[in-house]
Amino acid sequence: MSGRGDSEISETGEDRTEAPDEEHVDEPEDDEDPAQVARRARWTAAAAGMLLTLAGLSASVMRATGSAPALVPAAYACGAAVCALAAFLGSRGRTRRALWLLVTGVMVMALGDQFD
Repeated sequence: MSGRGDSEISETGEDRTEAPDEEHVDEPEDDEDPAQVARRARWTAAAAGMLLTLAGLSASVMRATGSAPALVPAAYACGAAVCALAAFLGSRGRTRRALWLLVTGVMVMALGDQFD
């Protein structure tokens, strides 16, 4: 039995083999509305920013009530503030800047966690 693994024979007997350059790639469809894509990106950036802000603030409060050094809750609070700024920018359509601010805010929080 010889043949390629991705070839199929249809009910009519013809060989339906895809050429290597016709591979299916996960590309956005051409009929997708650009306004809908932008709206989805804004909502995603705003939601992720608010989620990380709440996580940073709650971690800051939890660390402030414990025996951690003062630098740890301050770092969590600063990271949460950066994430809040990212949420604001993301809701205004600045999604690329919001992404970078989200990464920066999480890095500040992680750095603060290293001081514990």
